[in-house]
Amino acid sequence: METPSENTENKRSRTSDPTRYPLSAKPRGSKTICLPMDQESYAKLFVNPDAFREFTDEMYESFPELFPEAMADGYILHDILPPSRKLPEIRLRRVQIKADQEVYTIRPSFVLPYMTGYTNDVENALFLLNFNVPPWAIARVFGRNAMYWERLMERIGHNSLVGTTVRQPEALPEHLLADEKHTHLCGEKAYVATTVGNDCILGVAMSPTAGQDDLQEAYSQFKTEAQNVKPEYEPQTVNTDGWKATLAAWGALFPTCVRILCFLHAFIKIRDRGKRLKQTFFTLSGMVWDAYHTVSREDFYAKVADLAIWSLDNLTEGPALDAVLKLCVNANLYAIAYGFPQAHRTSNMIDRNMNDMDRFLFASKGFHGHLMTAEYRVRGWALVHNFRPYCPRSALSDSFQSRAHRLNGSVYHDNWLHNLLVSSSMAGFRA
Repeated sequence: METPSENTENKRSRTSDPTRYPLSAKPRGSKTICLPMDQESYAKLFVNPDAFREFTDEMYESFPELFPEAMADGYILHDILPPSRKLPEIRLRRVQIKADQEVYTIRPSFVLPYMTGYTNDVENALFLLNFNVPPWAIARVFGRNAMYWERLMERIGHNSLVGTTVRQPEALPEHLLADEKHTHLCGEKAYVATTVGNDCILGVAMSPTAGQDDLQEAYSQFKTEAQNVKPEYEPQTVNTDGWKATLAAWGALFPTCVRILCFLHAFIKIRDRGKRLKQTFFTLSGMVWDAYHTVSREDFYAKVADLAIWSLDNLTEGPALDAVLKLCVNANLYAIAYGFPQAHRTSNMIDRNMNDMDRFLFASKGFHGHLMTAEYRVRGWALVHNFRPYCPRSALSDSFQSRAHRLNGSVYHDNWLHNLLVSSSMAGFRA
């Protein structure tokens, strides 16, 4: 009989590949154009080359961003792919661009990437997956197996997060927020470098440490994808919690981007250190937020000076007073925001999105495989998060389908998952 120690030694140890794939190598799906189409319409168009070409021309005229730029010089109907073993009843057409002879597959939005199923069949399951229902529970209700649903989410993550979410270059936000979410990768501490703009998650990348080099590499994925949409893109401001490595990483990636400290984090430090001040804390917090709500830089400095004097007179030496004085000393850093009226002065927007991410990570118990598998999974979660419908009780649901709809101002399809798949045409990359 094996002893407990021998039994432990015989268990297969889990291996992890820490390699990150370069985003310069576009995924296979970048040669696939996805167009909004239902199955009945596609069946009629597929058998009629003239009607298919007319439909493609109409789509190009209405939504040129879904096609390669060279499409403007013309194309030909190239061939028809053989039946897929996964969906033998569906066959896809391909077109060849005249300018560069590149061949692209045209896929209707009712079919999932890699022919893994039908969009309408998985829509509800993906919606629940994004709300942290475990894959085994999804498989019990919707069929297949847990690995099918995990891989489906990961495949979505292969698309460009920025390019899929932001359909027009002018919609790229000029004012961003950045922070890191703590998690675990194969039992070791790891960080999800997150970028948010206009209430959409525009960047998520795994970082094995919170050092500048690793964070810079992680945040550089957002830069690569954003500049694929708009080559000259440079954000005006980014709001951070003040972590030095984060500030340094953004300074290296976007030298002209103004880094703004989060005022909320300064208040949270005061709140956490002033729990025992009782009634005095309410007076103190009122003065802190009075300073925040001032409408001019001069008034802000005046309020901060009053706060410092009051604190020295009414607070004893200790952590609470130190936190207040630190805010006052850094007044210049917080006042930078007055030069950018649209900039984010607090991290509220990224905190709202990262709260949902936190629940996803908690339900997953961290990540248990390779670095890129973890990254694809959280990227897939972020894309579904951007495109999933707003809660019907939300006031925004009266005007917008989702966060991505609010950012872009339009949708390609009334169904949120169809809209996501069409938005991920050519894997979200511009060609």
